[in-house]
Amino acid sequence: MTGSAAEGLDVLVVLGGDGAAHQGVQFCAGTDVALGLVPSGTGNDFARALGVPSDPLAAVDALDLTARRRIDLGRVGDTWFATVLCSGFDALVNERANSLRWPSGPRRYDVAILAELASFRARPVLIRTEHETLQLDATLVAVGNTPFYGGGVPICPGARPDSGTFDVTVVGKLPRRQLLRMLPSLRTGKHIDHPAVRTLKAESVHLDGNAWPVYADGEPLGHVPTDIRCIPGALTLVGISPAQG
Repeated sequence: MTGSAAEGLDVLVVLGGDGAAHQGVQFCAGTDVALGLVPSGTGNDFARALGVPSDPLAAVDALDLTARRRIDLGRVGDTWFATVLCSGFDALVNERANSLRWPSGPRRYDVAILAELASFRARPVLIRTEHETLQLDATLVAVGNTPFYGGGVPICPGARPDSGTFDVTVVGKLPRRQLLRMLPSLRTGKHIDHPAVRTLKAESVHLDGNAWPVYADGEPLGHVPTDIRCIPGALTLVGISPAQG
């Protein structure tokens, strides 16, 4: 595909879920090639954040190939991400869900959550941004370029992909029973009102202190320690028609 870009490719339209969108982001980021999304996967969190219609045919109709929009991306090493980077309980759930052959779809994550709850323990973590440094026992850390992960969970409800900053959600140490009680509030974004939750805004985030797995756009990106940067205007998107989007 690199050769195609050099030959003057103008638009790349990706049909699929967040995994396919993630691959499209790797190709288009930092170039003049505009990315269009036609969601047909399980989660479709990137498309959801951009207001792309969930129905594939409606999404195709909504593409405005004459319009362009630039948004920010996150970057870890040489890898770009568009939605949320997570580490801790949610990343462990993602890892376990990927290993399950049954059930399929969102129910796979429900099974993975229950399995992780049985053995999960908060871990020490260091979070350093350009503004502050936190050290605490944490349940999870989510770094959001957009609000959603896990098929519509607004873990970073204030995140906007054209703000030039990440929204960071940090969940401190919670007893297993309290964590279980908090899980339903994740679906509504009300978790940020919990006293164990802290939110930050940052252009760069360094995570250290343990060896938790790191996932972004639902894809594995190694383990903590890791450095995450927000790159403003790194991706050009195909426009969405207001009449359809």
